[in-house]
Amino acid sequence: MKSKKSIIEAGVSTLQLEADAILGLIKNVNDDFVKVVDLIIESSGRVIVTGIGKSAIIAQKIVATFNSTGTPSIFMHAADAVHGDLGMIQKNDIVICISNSGNTPEIKVLAPLLKQSGNIMIGMIGQMNSELAKQADLVLNTTVEKEACPHNLAPTTSTTAQLAMGDALAICLLHTRNFNEQDFARYHPGGALGKKLYLKTGDLALKNHKPSISPDASVKDVIVEISRNRLGAVVVVEMNKILGIITDGDIRRMLENHSDLSNIKARDLMNSNPKRIEKDLLAISALDVIKQNNITQLLVTDAGNYFGIVHLHDLLQEGII
Repeated sequence: MKSKKSIIEAGVSTLQLEADAILGLIKNVNDDFVKVVDLIIESSGRVIVTGIGKSAIIAQKIVATFNSTGTPSIFMHAADAVHGDLGMIQKNDIVICISNSGNTPEIKVLAPLLKQSGNIMIGMIGQMNSELAKQADLVLNTTVEKEACPHNLAPTTSTTAQLAMGDALAICLLHTRNFNEQDFARYHPGGALGKKLYLKTGDLALKNHKPSISPDASVKDVIVEISRNRLGAVVVVEMNKILGIITDGDIRRMLENHSDLSNIKARDLMNSNPKRIEKDLLAISALDVIKQNNITQLLVTDAGNYFGIVHLHDLLQEGII
């Protein structure tokens, strides 16, 4: 049984080795790297990413990142490629072949076949004197000094370097394409992430009641309207223009300070400067306003007119928070 100290030392050593390896890649973001970005941007085809073993797993992650950031990409396992999967490669596709050694049997068989097909082949390689390095049209150098594995066997530092280089490539492609938040939202419509990028405040407000009351309404009418709509507030309006808001907190404070309620009207209770947001703004913007002002309800407007209410609970329910 290893001691606590030795376990911590091994963990720290692993992270340090991998961090150093990533920093060592900076010098390899060079002219060839720029050429790879330009080739992919100018290509009318897809990016096919292939590898074997742990490199194949890294290839799948790079494909996922490419696809989610605007670069159409497909994973092809190097072992399956020579048994029929080469058929997925089309004329204008660019192939990225990932291999630390660049000399595995599958890669040695695959590389000449890719060259024969006429597709541009980019090697992401850890050994620059390898067979793959010789065959590749361009090389992304992911050489590392050693694996984090104490036996220098298990792919650890090398796969970290491949992953980091893939991320660098994906982000440079994103940057070159001017891929923005709206583009990102199209590819990520599901889950909380997608909602943060496309869900509007108006979408949330439409799910709620639209509590409103006239400025001359009685205290009883105000309480009834707040209770009926279960939003903890009612909006004082006149000709669909917002005059103010009354919350359940305003009601409690009024009851503490007044015994005679007969002459109190909605206009006497309302906050005449409520926070509001336009319906076409993102729901995440509504969350920012709610947080900044320490409130639970936010009025939603349509060109200045009363449109509805967004409650903090709506944002929680949609996973925005």
